[in-house]
Amino acid sequence: MKKVGLCVCQETKNYGSQLQVLATEVAVQKLGYEYEIIRYKKKYDLKFVIKSIPRLFDPLLMKGKISSYFLNKRIKKYPDIYEKCKERNRIFDKFAERYFTNLSPIYYGYDALKDGTKGYDTFLVGSDQLWLPSGLATGFYNLQFAPDEKLKIAYATSFGVSKIPMHQKNKTAKYLDRFHYLSSREKSGTNIIKQLTGRDVPVVVDPTLLLTPEDWKEIIPFHRVVEEKYIFCYFLGDNSEHRKAAKELQRATNLKIVALPLLDNFVLDDLEFADICLFDAASDDFVNLIRGAEYVLTDSFHGSVFSILNEKLFCTFNRFNNGTGSRNSRIDSLCQQLNLESRRYDGDIFKVQTQIDYNKVNHLREERRKESLQYLTTALKGEITIG
Repeated sequence: MKKVGLCVCQETKNYGSQLQVLATEVAVQKLGYEYEIIRYKKKYDLKFVIKSIPRLFDPLLMKGKISSYFLNKRIKKYPDIYEKCKERNRIFDKFAERYFTNLSPIYYGYDALKDGTKGYDTFLVGSDQLWLPSGLATGFYNLQFAPDEKLKIAYATSFGVSKIPMHQKNKTAKYLDRFHYLSSREKSGTNIIKQLTGRDVPVVVDPTLLLTPEDWKEIIPFHRVVEEKYIFCYFLGDNSEHRKAAKELQRATNLKIVALPLLDNFVLDDLEFADICLFDAASDDFVNLIRGAEYVLTDSFHGSVFSILNEKLFCTFNRFNNGTGSRNSRIDSLCQQLNLESRRYDGDIFKVQTQIDYNKVNHLREERRKESLQYLTTALKGEITIG
């Protein structure tokens, strides 16, 4: 039996990231393959430092590092909140320990990674924004460590941007050319691949959509996290207008607001606009909070995905400004593929109360699921090289 090495972000403390990793390993397992999640830790020696110098001049990377630094610094000013955030991180770790059990040894340093992964027949990377320009030099998610002759698959991998910086185009094209199978989660990703390699590759669904609602109910049984009726708000961005819109809907419906606060940004309003702030929700609780909600308001891709899977009335906000560096494209693709563009926030929050024809949505979703599952099946068999 072929052994598949998964390059996924299983250690990320994020609801969507954990759930897409879970979906990826379940999908591979259901197709009958043995797999391991490859664990790689950077070795901070002189060679690594020299190799990383160009990253210091990457504006997107530095912006993220600075944002993370100030988020942590601001939270520390509130000791009780800081302790709650630490506990939430422990809960993320417990979820990972429970669901991510097929693990490789930890490979410390790039040389150890190259040497230790020779036993895999196939390498699969995906999904999430693993090909962000800021990660080009690491050599991990772009599978530069994998031998040329070994089967290399990208499933629903995202660049996270609509345009690759000019100075990275040659190196990006070089690693893309080594893949036997390429796919992306959004049209902007396939456009980048076409521009850099000349290859026409498919847009496939996020791994969470490879599983049916019934699959998810079997993996994560339903239980009510909050007993009363509520509006579930899952905002990762810091736009105050989104919180104001939620309050407007609350005034009209007289429902409680339930929120998962202070994940990607420090937004003090999160603690004030919500009636119930949950710091102790695991990723399975996240799914059940969506299942139990009357309405879901979110700027999250996976918040939107699980709203759709559970046939909820939802509204999706833009987390990022539009432009060449925008990271809204994955939500754009999702809504376009399922004819759900009307669920994007346009200033009228009460459109969230408009009913959705989920018979039509589910038909489109199932078509896309089957197409994407066929792509993954073909790729893992190594039958036809796309390109």
